[in-house]
Amino acid sequence: MSQTIAIIGFPWDEHSSFQRGAAEAPPLIRRGLFSDASNMWTETGIDLGEKGRITDAGDLDLYSSDDAREKIENAISRLLEQNLAPLSLGGDHAVSYPIVRAMRTAHPKLTVVQFDAHPDLYDEFEGDRYSHACPFARIMEEGLADRLIQIGIRTMNAHQRAQAERFGVEVIDMRAWDGALSLTLDSPVYISVDMDVFDPAFAPGVSHREPGGLSVRDVIRAIHGLRATVVGADVVELNPRNDPLGVTAVVCAKLVKELAGKMSGARVREESEGP
Repeated sequence: MSQTIAIIGFPWDEHSSFQRGAAEAPPLIRRGLFSDASNMWTETGIDLGEKGRITDAGDLDLYSSDDAREKIENAISRLLEQNLAPLSLGGDHAVSYPIVRAMRTAHPKLTVVQFDAHPDLYDEFEGDRYSHACPFARIMEEGLADRLIQIGIRTMNAHQRAQAERFGVEVIDMRAWDGALSLTLDSPVYISVDMDVFDPAFAPGVSHREPGGLSVRDVIRAIHGLRATVVGADVVELNPRNDPLGVTAVVCAKLVKELAGKMSGARVREESEGP
């Protein structure tokens, strides 16, 4: 049996700029995931409803918390200690930094694949070094990832371009996107999906809409085509206040399902292949 995947929610947006609201997302993503409108089978033929395949670790209480980053890191560490593979629901992108801090302790080699309209590489943003615009600067300066691959970028400014060069970030921006991405990675992979990677036509319920993005099928195809062992993932930056029809929440749920299938499927193949 593959390792169990643990869904965990981080309702936190204290470091959001421009708009708040992402903290309200985890319950709505869950509602879409477990809705009777669909089922728990992935497109790749994995039944996530099978016993032992997936568990729900609930939402972490982070409201008005002065030590939210520490709580998030500790929560992920506890899941890893139980041999559970974390699939996190944000919250804004600031949650990814403490998550990856915990992941690194379990994986001496780690590649992060980030789907995003924004590089999130600011050294600081509006005076905040822990802004949702900064998590990957913190991750890379602490050496928490051996490689950072960013997909879907279309807002790179001079400062973030310099940061990308400083940290050796591999950027696949939208100008270079040809719809045929296929990555083969020999280290464990953590996937982070910011919902504004999508063109707003597909996912309008975000705080920072950026036209000219990926389609839902583009991202699912890229996830399916990734040749690597995926050890964790997050889906962040859904803002339900901008998603009155719940369209973006359903897209989030679809991503969670396919990410869980990828995480589970990778382990199934590894175990079946043997030594």
